Amino acid sequence: MPHHRYRPYQDRVEVPALDRRWPSARLERAPLWVPVDLRDGNQALAEPMDTSRKRRFFDLLVRTGFKEIEVGYPSASRADFDFVRHLAGLVASGAVPDDVTPVVFTPARRELIERTFASIEGLPRAVVHLYIPTSPVWRDTVLGRDRAEVHATVRAAATLMARLADARPDAHIRFQFAPETFNLTEPDFVLEVCDGLTALWDACPDRPVTHNLPATVEISTPNVYADQIEYMHRHLARRESVILSVHPHNDRGTGVACAELAVLAGAQRVEGCLFGNGERTGNVDLVTLALNLYAQGVDPMLDLSDIDAVREVVEHCNRLPVHPRHPYAGDLVHTAFSGTHQDAISKGLAQHAKSAADAEVPPEQAPWNVPYLPIDPADIGRSYAAVIRVNSQSGKGGTAYLLRTRHGLDLPERLRRDFSRIVQRATDDSGREATAGDLYALFDAAYLAPGRGEGHVSLESWTTGHDPASGHRFVCTLRVGERTGDCEGHGNGPLSAFVDALAGIGITVDVLDFSEHSTGVGAGGEAVAYAECRVDGRTVWGAGRDTSVLTASVRAVLSAVNRSHAR
Repeated sequence: MPHHRYRPYQDRVEVPALDRRWPSARLERAPLWVPVDLRDGNQALAEPMDTSRKRRFFDLLVRTGFKEIEVGYPSASRADFDFVRHLAGLVASGAVPDDVTPVVFTPARRELIERTFASIEGLPRAVVHLYIPTSPVWRDTVLGRDRAEVHATVRAAATLMARLADARPDAHIRFQFAPETFNLTEPDFVLEVCDGLTALWDACPDRPVTHNLPATVEISTPNVYADQIEYMHRHLARRESVILSVHPHNDRGTGVACAELAVLAGAQRVEGCLFGNGERTGNVDLVTLALNLYAQGVDPMLDLSDIDAVREVVEHCNRLPVHPRHPYAGDLVHTAFSGTHQDAISKGLAQHAKSAADAEVPPEQAPWNVPYLPIDPADIGRSYAAVIRVNSQSGKGGTAYLLRTRHGLDLPERLRRDFSRIVQRATDDSGREATAGDLYALFDAAYLAPGRGEGHVSLESWTTGHDPASGHRFVCTLRVGERTGDCEGHGNGPLSAFVDALAGIGITVDVLDFSEHSTGVGAGGEAVAYAECRVDGRTVWGAGRDTSVLTASVRAVLSAVNRSHAR
């Protein structure tokens, strides 16, 4: 591949030398999140949103808790202009809450700025976002202007914006500036333009200006972007009157890292899209950023407690699917197929339940520390049903977890190993995932059916009794192959009496291990019994299930007998 055609970032970008402070900083609070789905994300759609879809998306953003929302590029299309006017008409109804500020986007051109201000007529609050490309390649190739000419264009546009805002004393209008392609622009030039606008707009703490510094096209590692942001953070004039904002794209696949390091470096505001929609490889994903903070114990200041409902709206409005492996929101992100992962998760969930019980707190309030699951899926509205799924890569732990949680079967450890070999053969043969229903069907066929008499030996009828002198008695009619006859056995319990009856027809059984449990609460619950037996010298497992504990136990031994003859 002709890699010589491309230059390393240090040959294209001047990175100021500074005594870095961001590497030792910590993320301790959420920045101001600003979704740009309705403008930047919308521009990246093959079929841009109409007013109905934009309204549904806007309502979602309000419910989720965003306080600044970029709502459109009013001078770019009639649809965008009409949507901003639609919002202005909703002010009286409360659909645009008092604590939510719409943001509109405009290039540095007089007629487009005037149309943008016309769109926000009637909105009591707004941020007008002015942008112009500033980097050398854009100045030379796209604009055909030098630094002085670009700066003059920006000043003229900013002056017009100030005059138009002054004509609206009834509204609280703030200003935002984006030196587009900031990360490819000379730092001294960015500082010169930004400081000039801070002064021109007479920014103050009560009416701050937002300087938004985009990584318009990612061309360097995230630490370089952090250095650039820290330089601006430490050198911007009237810093207390400036909201330092970032707008990372994802061309190198490191948009999330760029945003997180930028916040460490002094950024107070992050623009992005829900699930990362945007031109090329997309804008930074605000959902991932917010839940990354949440996973570190920091309040993200957003309500993502029903992630699937959020995703459904975004997929409908964008007409784009969210990938099943997308962080936090994908269908498979909390799912383990690997046997070692399943075993660790299963043990972790059991330990979490025990720790919560020991601390006498509800499990949903107990500290979370489960292997392979950075957050509790229930916190974002997910159930545990899809946490563990079984295929040919899975092991005994995942199979046992699904049988326990979905069917109430708590298999002994050695039986888990025995059954996992059956599951392995089945999934290897099919090449498909085995659902919890599939697993139960396999278990039933392999262990429970032989206990119901589906095999070489069948219990046609039986009774038990107890005599103080002779102990327990087991009387039964047994079918062995084609022959049927009556048998009787004695022992210190019903099960040992059944084993004695089997010995009378030449079947030697030693019960090596036995356990049973209930699958439910109350009289309607069924019992499941598991018996590891040595049958005529061969060790096998059997299982039985019935509303009667004794019947389940007898069936477990009979299952072992039949399984020994089937091998």
